[in-house]
Amino acid sequence: MPLSIDFTNMMAGPLPNGRGITEEQWTAGAERFRVAFDRVQVQHVAGTLGFIDLPTNDALIAETLTVARRFGGRVDDVLLLGIGGSALGPIALRSALRPPHWNELDAAARQGYPRLHVLDNVDPATIAATLARLALARTLVIVISKSGGTVETMAQYLIVRDALEASVGEEAAKSQMVFVTDPEVGALRAIARAEGITTLDIPSNVGGRFSVLTAVGMLPAALIGVDVRALLGGAAECAARCNTGELASNPAGVFAVLQWLADTKHGAHIHTLMPYADGLREIASWFVQLWAESLGKIRPDGTSVGPTPLPAVGATDQHAQVQLFMEGPLDKTVCFIAVDGKAAQGKIPSRHSDRPELAYLGGQTLGQLLDIERQATAGALAARGRLNFTIEVPTVDARTVGALLYLFELATAYAGELYEVNAFDQPGVELGKQFAYAMLGRPGSDEARREWDLLPRPNPRYRV
Repeated sequence: MPLSIDFTNMMAGPLPNGRGITEEQWTAGAERFRVAFDRVQVQHVAGTLGFIDLPTNDALIAETLTVARRFGGRVDDVLLLGIGGSALGPIALRSALRPPHWNELDAAARQGYPRLHVLDNVDPATIAATLARLALARTLVIVISKSGGTVETMAQYLIVRDALEASVGEEAAKSQMVFVTDPEVGALRAIARAEGITTLDIPSNVGGRFSVLTAVGMLPAALIGVDVRALLGGAAECAARCNTGELASNPAGVFAVLQWLADTKHGAHIHTLMPYADGLREIASWFVQLWAESLGKIRPDGTSVGPTPLPAVGATDQHAQVQLFMEGPLDKTVCFIAVDGKAAQGKIPSRHSDRPELAYLGGQTLGQLLDIERQATAGALAARGRLNFTIEVPTVDARTVGALLYLFELATAYAGELYEVNAFDQPGVELGKQFAYAMLGRPGSDEARREWDLLPRPNPRYRV
């Protein structure tokens, strides 16, 4: 069974209290989607949306797999340095497609594949602790930065390379690093050329948060034993289904239009993604960056737009956030991800038959319990007029994960057109970067330094 979307609980007919998307709104949304679809197609044909072609880019994946095979059996640990999409994607793939607690398993349980450690911040305590527990002589370091100059990743690189050289020597260290970066420009590309370090490309027309299906995600995934060709195959199947401007047949379009209408017509400015599978927990975190950084923008008319994405996981967050979803402001959608095929898993023993609070559980399964709780939560939300819908997938495997990732990426491109913003830039983070560069003394930051110096200083009156 392929991925499907049930959006009954988003529509005005089934929901009480006049809530929900009306048929008139849905029909108008379908017309807007045709325009959005055509605009995305035009950009794709112009060569600016490279992520659309990644599922079928055989040359790119072949090059990635060649590098992965080179290190097969030679390393016990992979240390990935990155931030944002360069880290969130690999973490999501490890969580979804490797057994739980992968890094804690012994080599036999991992079938000889290495552990994967991701440094996604510059907290010195975390970096020091990670380096202290790695045998660097048996560690491959992957440095990921599309620009080749991301300040956090470059700081990580300088520290880790120093530690690696101290352990194995300068020449050996070069052979234990792979750079994943722009094909032509940036500091990493220049260093790789000068020093003969293995490098894999992030295509120049693929942005960082859309890069999980490049070597950014595929190299670490392949190194830890994920079937990346199956993953890309799932993405390709989703791409084929979405190759239509008819909204009713395009699942990525349905996701985008549902969220856009809920936001702009019904005040649902917060979009929660809530998988009912621990393995998909980090996909929700990956989605947060994709949706937020792509859609939170200022339109040409000066209007600020963009929904706020929120990660959750079932059933855990039934005991945390669902109270807010049920009785808090009517400003949210909840998108559940349901996984079929778990009904027989985790049989619950029959014990304490004299205790009504426990007796009814005997003979059930954890899989049944998890899915019944999802259905109950969706139903409860709907009963109170709370917008929600469900993405249903057959299982958590490489093909399914590939389809999900591609669905969300393409939906983001469509949503950018619906919101009338550029989903592929991030101007809102640039000023903070420039201020940081100025304070660190990076060349070319004089103008940012002058602006920084004009900002108000902390006032003792406003400190407690």
